[in-house]
Amino acid sequence: MIIQKRVVKLSPSTIEAQKADPLTSDLYMCELNELLISRNTLWNTNEKLENHLLIYCTKGDCELTISEDKVAMKHDQFCIIPQGFLFKMKIGNADPTVFLTCQFNGAKSKVLEQEFSVVRDLMPSINNRVANRKMLFDELFNNSSRGYLDANMHYINFTFSHLLATFVFASRTSDDILIEENTVVQKTILFMEQNIDKKLTLQEIADEVGYSVTYLSTIFKNETNYSPISYFSHLKISKSCEYLDQSKMKIKEIAFLLGYSDPYYFSKDFQKKMGVSPRNYRKRVRI
Repeated sequence: MIIQKRVVKLSPSTIEAQKADPLTSDLYMCELNELLISRNTLWNTNEKLENHLLIYCTKGDCELTISEDKVAMKHDQFCIIPQGFLFKMKIGNADPTVFLTCQFNGAKSKVLEQEFSVVRDLMPSINNRVANRKMLFDELFNNSSRGYLDANMHYINFTFSHLLATFVFASRTSDDILIEENTVVQKTILFMEQNIDKKLTLQEIADEVGYSVTYLSTIFKNETNYSPISYFSHLKISKSCEYLDQSKMKIKEIAFLLGYSDPYYFSKDFQKKMGVSPRNYRKRVRI
């Protein structure tokens, strides 16, 4: 037996309106469910999915079949099944097994397909920055009952984007996991932050983290989209904004404090990155 404890099914006209709205066309929700499924039940629609389907198991377990591939799924695991796929699910012995599901679509979902996976764990961490997923589902259910005016639909879909990100990037949302995966990059950035007052060369940075200039430049660019030196320059400009906002130091004093030997070069670099001179930036803040 399958019980729809809560359900939100948007009408075709509402979905079309989301497709046409520039604020929601990239990513929009189509259907939301909380399902209670009794033990040994077979959930099989025999139809290809019209949208992408997020399935989050909050209690129990099942055997999930996508095309011909079978995989076990249990409490606190999820999967995102891409549009156009067939799937079926055989529920285990828990009674009931509970799922939160969401169908969604939009141009951005096509880009995200490379992040979709059959079944993944939601890895707990004491440093996890992810908001409570069940709370976000509740927020979607509650606001969907308030009607489909544009403002409400915008809020619903922005909330859904946040929810989806907590799943798609589940393995990237805790500080400790991030540091484990990107030790070299994190170590490089920490070294830059600790030496923000110096004029470091790329060789000095590479020597500190123990890699060649070529290797460090490659992995740093792949991770941040910046070269190490360019990133270091951005850190300096960001720090200079703090000094301009919160101190009365002269601009040349800030330049020297951040390792610039030439205040003119500092002003030029600031103008390039911020689109305004340091002097005008400070005037804007103090108006």
